[in-house]
Amino acid sequence: CNDCLRELLDPKDRRFEYPFLNCTQCGPRLTIVRQAPYDRQRTSMADFEMCADCRREYEDPADRRFHAQPTACPACGPRLMLLDPSGAELKAADTLAEVGTRIASGSIVAIKGLGGYHLVCDAFDAEVVTRLRERKNRPSKPLAVMAADLGVAEKCCHLTKGERVQLESLQRPIVMARVRGDAPVSDRVAPGNPHLGLMLPGTPLQHLLMRACAPAVLVMTSGNLGEEPVIVEDREALDKLRDTADVFLTWDRDIERRADDSVMRVVSGAPLLIRRARGFAPEPVALTGACPEPILAVGGHLKSVVAFGQGKQAVLSPHIGDLGTPAGWEAFRTAVEGYQRLLGIHPRIVAHDLHPDSASTRYAVERQERQGARCVPVQHHHAHLASCLADCGHEGPAIGVIFDGAGLGTDGAIWGGEFLAGDRSAVVRAGHLRYVAMPGGEQAIRQPWRMAAAHLLDAGLEPERYCEAMPTHASVTLRKMIDRGLNSPRTSSMGRLFDAVACLTGVGKGVTFEGEAAMRLEWLATGLPAEKQTYPLELIEHNGVISLDTRPAIRAIAEEVDGRRSPGAVARKFHSSVVAWIDAVCRRLRERLHLSVVALSGGVFQNAILLMECEDSLRGSGFHVLRHRKVPPNDGGICLGQIEVAALRAREALTGFDEEMPPVSGPGEKAAC
Repeated sequence: CNDCLRELLDPKDRRFEYPFLNCTQCGPRLTIVRQAPYDRQRTSMADFEMCADCRREYEDPADRRFHAQPTACPACGPRLMLLDPSGAELKAADTLAEVGTRIASGSIVAIKGLGGYHLVCDAFDAEVVTRLRERKNRPSKPLAVMAADLGVAEKCCHLTKGERVQLESLQRPIVMARVRGDAPVSDRVAPGNPHLGLMLPGTPLQHLLMRACAPAVLVMTSGNLGEEPVIVEDREALDKLRDTADVFLTWDRDIERRADDSVMRVVSGAPLLIRRARGFAPEPVALTGACPEPILAVGGHLKSVVAFGQGKQAVLSPHIGDLGTPAGWEAFRTAVEGYQRLLGIHPRIVAHDLHPDSASTRYAVERQERQGARCVPVQHHHAHLASCLADCGHEGPAIGVIFDGAGLGTDGAIWGGEFLAGDRSAVVRAGHLRYVAMPGGEQAIRQPWRMAAAHLLDAGLEPERYCEAMPTHASVTLRKMIDRGLNSPRTSSMGRLFDAVACLTGVGKGVTFEGEAAMRLEWLATGLPAEKQTYPLELIEHNGVISLDTRPAIRAIAEEVDGRRSPGAVARKFHSSVVAWIDAVCRRLRERLHLSVVALSGGVFQNAILLMECEDSLRGSGFHVLRHRKVPPNDGGICLGQIEVAALRAREALTGFDEEMPPVSGPGEKAAC
């Protein structure tokens, strides 16, 4: 807080340049608490006995540190340590000055943060950024940076008013903002990306670090390997990052719960969370109806977040990560068990995704067998819709435009381009993208040329002519796979359509992280004016369900690419087309279903162009538009929808249920600093 910052920089104050000062208005809570209630002896500060001066402040009701549980000073609190990769302590007269010197000379430093480790280096130095990418095996995924202050941030990016507000907010998230053409940061930080993930210092250590470093902008990316969760334990950091970091800056207080950096965009002046973690979680989210019994929602397989529902509130964990690695699976189990203890909730219902092979679903079934909890399966896209409704405090019904990469549908196909109609109680599938094959299954996510070839073949075109990224030897095999249905599930995914179009424009030849091809298609279109002419689409209605036939659009895109129209122009026209398609389908559904509320959810709506123009278009057509603000539109928000659906089903199974139930208790008076 501002009061602590003044003390931090005041040479006359006894906490001058002490990297762990705090008061009741700021400091760690979630990441140090071991169990409720939130008292010092139940936190990782229990090992630090207060000196007489700190004790006097702690016990004085008139002092702003009255009962500030993490309160400490240089005489009695945690201390910094600089370690080499073997774990040996490096002595320095001024530890932070030494770190600053090493960063300025090209070192990569692993730094223990509030909720986990960061990997830090000079953002101006292309050579060291390239070295960090090589060591971390992160060839192209954008890296976040920390600017010393708002003035430095302004030199890096064109900041809107809303982006400035979020950068300086107490939560201190990473904010994605348009990069300046003359930005001093290396183009290796976010290659090909018109945006930069910016944050400002939020902890005393970060403020001191930025003052100690000659670079005014530092790369500050999560300290982990691949898609594993951010590392929180010192021994694990030394073990896993010894070949990545040159030195380690740590301290002798344990992190009890990981809390990665939150990530957001500001779209149409309103925040859009991409990753909800430090600063936002576990702040409770209001439910549209009460839970008759405690509920655990285990979320999805990617971007894992779990949630606990009790009374009329849901508490969502911070972002955990993907569950496809042993470290991710262990972090998931630890989070479930840890938050259950912290909140004092013993769930009798476990809500989960329909997909039987999802790690979170397997956990739910295992918990049912082991503890007798009742499993409630919730279809993936229904959970997205219910999540958006809850986020906006709307009970429904609504038209749900749910666009993402993949979710198991009730017919066994892979859904992802869905128009649903309903509420948290039930939905009908009112429309969807035309099914195409997904040759290779999950391989088609990692190799977008497979989806490009599938869409071209579906449209009656030769992929060899239009899909340069497709290996020459793959054509015959791919055709056989599709014709015979071999490892080629049907999909209606809008995310996979974005991948296909990205590949046709030349920016989706190969991906190194989830969603990369679709992101690059958005980057191509960024800054270009909306197209009035759109790609054609045929709406085919059968048994009351609208199928969006994409074949005319694919033919038109292939023709323009073959005619050497610029990739940016094709990308921009495609975005405008998707907006027009959504508007057309929603207007037709309004005529039939008499619904004038539209909820936008799913990972595709992380796309700022699509979200902003869909909002404008639908509002222009007279719709009331709901979009996410408190939880992400991606799979990081579906646990909220799972709770909503499971709670309603449980209420409907009971009679005489009293809606007035006690709210969830949290770890402290402030949720997440």
